[in-house]
Amino acid sequence: MNSDKNLHIAVIGSGGAAMAAALKAAERGARITLIERGIIGGTCVNTGCVPSKIMSRAAHIAHLRTESPFDGGVSAQIPKVDRANLLQQQQTRVEELRDAKYEGILRDQTAITVLNGEARFVDANNLVVQLNEGGEQNVHFDRAFIGTGARPTEPPIPGLANTPYLTSTSALVLDTVPERLIVIGAGFVALELAQAFARLGSEVTVLARSRFLSSEDPAIGEAMEAAFKRDGIEVLKQTRASRVDYSDNEFIVDTHSDTLSGTLRADQLLVATGRTPNTDTLNLAGIGVETSRGAIQVDGQLQTTVPAVYAAGDCTDQPQFVYVAATGGSRAAVNMTGGEATLDLSAMPGVMFTDPQVATVGLTEAEALKQGYSVDTRLLDLENVPRALVNFDTHGFIKMVAERDSGRLLGVQAVAGEAGELIQTAVIALRSRMTVQDIGDELFPYLTMVEGLKLCAQTFTKDVKQLSCCAG
Repeated sequence: MNSDKNLHIAVIGSGGAAMAAALKAAERGARITLIERGIIGGTCVNTGCVPSKIMSRAAHIAHLRTESPFDGGVSAQIPKVDRANLLQQQQTRVEELRDAKYEGILRDQTAITVLNGEARFVDANNLVVQLNEGGEQNVHFDRAFIGTGARPTEPPIPGLANTPYLTSTSALVLDTVPERLIVIGAGFVALELAQAFARLGSEVTVLARSRFLSSEDPAIGEAMEAAFKRDGIEVLKQTRASRVDYSDNEFIVDTHSDTLSGTLRADQLLVATGRTPNTDTLNLAGIGVETSRGAIQVDGQLQTTVPAVYAAGDCTDQPQFVYVAATGGSRAAVNMTGGEATLDLSAMPGVMFTDPQVATVGLTEAEALKQGYSVDTRLLDLENVPRALVNFDTHGFIKMVAERDSGRLLGVQAVAGEAGELIQTAVIALRSRMTVQDIGDELFPYLTMVEGLKLCAQTFTKDVKQLSCCAG
């Protein structure tokens, strides 16, 4: 451990990556100047993970009160949704977590000095900070860490920039539920918000340029498209917005597909087509930090092309998950303070918090084949999983990708009510280089969704329909 108290690290940002870097560097004896131009805490706690999952959960409760598989025995009724009160509850929890996990921790850290302002690199050892309260402050550093995150992308759709469209940030603090909502985008963020608004009472139309979740296994997109249709959400695939206008409090969206063109109208338009790294004001090119479409290029040690400058999180070319950002920030801090650490993303879970949830880890079948593996796969419908049967909800599946000769697990894709909870078991199995035979032989608690992993593993060698109830 580096005990040099004179090592000074400038940390730009205060989200998941930046906070992890600052705290780990302080733990290892460095002095830190943390620079934040906006609200402490970054995207996740303020405008991303936390508020979106609260909203999704509220929408799920509203949906269950409206309709459930047990309506024959438990009365259902359409609930009254008070979006203003839900928003207040949501934002109160956001503020509590921001204070507990960010602001409060920084107040107690004597090794970390916070500057409120916008940082710009002068050279490889100096920053200038345009202070929010006015004036400038120069910061000389031995190492710098960039954790500035990303913001919603504005796609180049004619007319869009001149309209009051919603981004994921502004949609989460909307205090009313729009009667009609158009969503442009078909990735994790777009689909989570589309379903939440639909279940809170909006009439929702989703426009996907290609298909749902186009970077995932096709079976996932198909399952989620079916789920959305069950929720009454209109899904337009292979469709792009060719123009957007706004008149008389109404959005007019011209659409185009290979077979059909038309016009859609709605009270609100949500655009969620990706995120752009917050790197354009840092003068990175001026000091030699390489970027690709704004994303900072980092190596396995989180080092940029300038040796004294490190980065992690959504401002880099890494996957945009807060736990990747935080782990990357922590690893970078070790390396900035004389240690050696790498960020291994070979067993990185991803979760989409829709209903059903989508969770993945490792390689898809297509990715494994592209990497030259000879593969064997199994897809287990949830109608073969006892937990799903007793829930009276068998929509979804679990898919396993294995190396054909050895049986070693290469990847798992799941669409299920608790997919996000079961995926970490698959992560650990993948990290431990377990085979599907190993997984099939393990003890799994009966009537859990994670038991589906055992059952799916067993289908590589037997017909699970012929097994006794507890899948021995």
